[in-house]
Amino acid sequence: MDIAVSYHDSLTKLQALDWPAAGPFDRLDWFALLDKPLIAMAEGGGDRVALALRRTDDGFASLTNWFSFTWQPLGRDPRLLTALAGDLRKRTHRITLSPLPGEDGSATRIEDAFRAAGWVVFGEPCDENHVLPVSGRSFADYWSTRPGKMRTTLKRKAKKVEVEILTRFDEAAWQGYQAIYAESWKPEEERADILEAFARAEGDAGRIRLGIARAEGVPVAAQFWTVENRTAYIHKLAHTEAAKPLSAGTTLSAALFEHVIDTDRVELVDFGTGSDAYKRDWMEVNRPRYRLTCLDWRQPTAWPALARALLRHLAPHKRPS
Repeated sequence: MDIAVSYHDSLTKLQALDWPAAGPFDRLDWFALLDKPLIAMAEGGGDRVALALRRTDDGFASLTNWFSFTWQPLGRDPRLLTALAGDLRKRTHRITLSPLPGEDGSATRIEDAFRAAGWVVFGEPCDENHVLPVSGRSFADYWSTRPGKMRTTLKRKAKKVEVEILTRFDEAAWQGYQAIYAESWKPEEERADILEAFARAEGDAGRIRLGIARAEGVPVAAQFWTVENRTAYIHKLAHTEAAKPLSAGTTLSAALFEHVIDTDRVELVDFGTGSDAYKRDWMEVNRPRYRLTCLDWRQPTAWPALARALLRHLAPHKRPS
């Protein structure tokens, strides 16, 4: 099979292709929001594989930002992926890929392809992904299995706030979200412009679920979710510190869970990455996310990183005393 490899500093060529997306972070319009993409693509046999990358001070890395739940190649043909990995050795000495899912075989498939192409590959867990398989349950069925403290809190506090769930982008609601976030415990939003552009696009596509909780007409909690391919993604949530005694966040979360389970009929709720303890109260499965560091041992610029990685992986683990 003849394989052609090409590199692109924009998404112009790819946007003309009908590329199926498994979720929000596999779509070309998502990559278009990020800075300075480098798209590496292999084509052959009527199929194609692409890697959305970015240049760094020390090689290439996945085209992601703090907001990405996951990253993986566009396309699955192992021959094309291996050929592309091999050609990338002409371009850089190091490629770092994360956060990679393991449950669908992506991390293993990518690691195998880069090893076959001559890279030395070091893999390690880099994050956690908490999810809820709905398994055909109603919200009432799901809620009956939550910790008693959560159920008691909702029963006592639910009437203290009014909840609105929007399925379109709304300027006033988004301004309310921004105001709540600014008064919350969360750090300042990094690249809030990307988040807003993403929210607008999801609203235009009918995928947004924007929840606002108000106390006496004043917004006190907000959450930004999306729904597609029978999966609900929880992107952002915040509540004002002053409204913490109202448990507005719990009330709003419960309303959104009820909406996506009973109305949208999703099969999975994805709470993104992070090891926050509160996610375990809402979710039932914790999936690892992986980082692959690929080094080309033939290039001297890779040797310092290769030596450090080998020492780290070969050092004996200390036994507990």
